[in-house]
Amino acid sequence: MNERKMTVVTTPNIPGKNVVCTLGLVRGNTIRARHIGKDIMAAMRNLVGGEVTEYAKLLAESREQALDRMTEQAEELGANAVIGLQFQTSVVMGGAAEMMAYGTAVVVE
Repeated sequence: MNERKMTVVTTPNIPGKNVVCTLGLVRGNTIRARHIGKDIMAAMRNLVGGEVTEYAKLLAESREQALDRMTEQAEELGANAVIGLQFQTSVVMGGAAEMMAYGTAVVVE
């Protein structure tokens, strides 16, 4: 897992910190497609029950990649934090989905 040097929070502020500059919206996204091997395993788990770990791992990787891309964009703007982080997903075609992370890039002290 990548270590981020940037503070990223879902809240509109960071306790103990003051927002001194708002730099604007930042976002990162990735589009991932399912894999036939993972679909077969997921179908088998559907028969016997249990967590579909293949898809859980795919979604976790997608979230991390979207977060990395969002924080890269924030760093390019000169931010040291992102507030109001949210995730959004959408289906772009059968078997493929987009994961987007977005928030507000800020400078905090």
